[in-house]
Amino acid sequence: MAINNITEAAVLDALRGVMDPELGKDLVTLNMIRDVKVEGGNVSFTLMLTTMACPLKKELEANSVNAVKAIPGVAEVFVKTGAEVPKSKGVAGKAPIPGVRNTIAVASGKGGVGKSTVAVNLAVALAQSGARVGLLDTDLYGPSLPLMMGIHEPLQATPEERLIPLEKFGMKLVSVGFMLDEETPLIWRGPLVMQLIKQFLVGVEWGELDYLVIDLPPGTGDTQLTLVQTIPLTGAVIVTTPQDVALIDARRAIRMFNEVKVPVLGIIENMSQFVCPHCGGTTEIFSRGGGEKTSERYQVPLLGKIPIDIAIREGGDSGMPITQADPGSAHSKAFVEIAQSVAAKVSVLDLE
Repeated sequence: MAINNITEAAVLDALRGVMDPELGKDLVTLNMIRDVKVEGGNVSFTLMLTTMACPLKKELEANSVNAVKAIPGVAEVFVKTGAEVPKSKGVAGKAPIPGVRNTIAVASGKGGVGKSTVAVNLAVALAQSGARVGLLDTDLYGPSLPLMMGIHEPLQATPEERLIPLEKFGMKLVSVGFMLDEETPLIWRGPLVMQLIKQFLVGVEWGELDYLVIDLPPGTGDTQLTLVQTIPLTGAVIVTTPQDVALIDARRAIRMFNEVKVPVLGIIENMSQFVCPHCGGTTEIFSRGGGEKTSERYQVPLLGKIPIDIAIREGGDSGMPITQADPGSAHSKAFVEIAQSVAAKVSVLDLE
């Protein structure tokens, strides 16, 4: 029953005045308002975000409540917040991985920039937000996922010979490191490598995932080309350090993804500075400002900066990523903010 001007239509009209700053449209147009109910002077509805990692969650909730409270006669407003990660539109001619809504490649132009550390902590942060996450290690010659996740078990297969991911920290994991002894090298030529990459992409029982984070080997070689030729990538994240030698290679990676029509979601500047644990002073060991300059030059967002810290290294070596080991630390919060930005960028791509 409606009182005065309180109707479902009036509630929706009020909420049309609430804009999502990331997407540039109102919440009703974006189909983010669900299950509107009016009972006397009380109004309830569900605010369905495009990701629980949305950095604007509290702002959108508050603006929605204020908009509805402005309707004459409204006494109380109850908002239930949920999330429905949109599915990537994909690319014509490339079949998506069944059940996987979005695929995010984490790449670097050169080795030694902490790309795998970023990929692991990005995936953990997305999973902590409530998303369904898979993590695929495609660095076949130097797999780091077993060590960084602290899991050393062999992959099993279904009767149909589809690989079954291992699970830890609420995520599904696949790496060639689960198929080899820790000190056994993979001595394969390119064609066999490409076959295994394809097996990891389309021959795994991933189930339903909101995000599949793919940790790529450094460079712009066979693995990267096989990936973009096999599945429709939602987007790529480029990891670099601030010094020129890393930035030159990072720019090559950006140009590669541009040429194969994969959106670059942004740049992450790792090892941006060292903060002394004793005096609090900062030292920019690997120069400064490189991430910003590359971001401006190629018109891609700078998603965040990660400082050098022994706790991040210790987490990777012990199988307990910093985002899992110490979620309240400043370093973990930096990864969480990056995860929020990545999820927001994916949502913008999918709803454009």
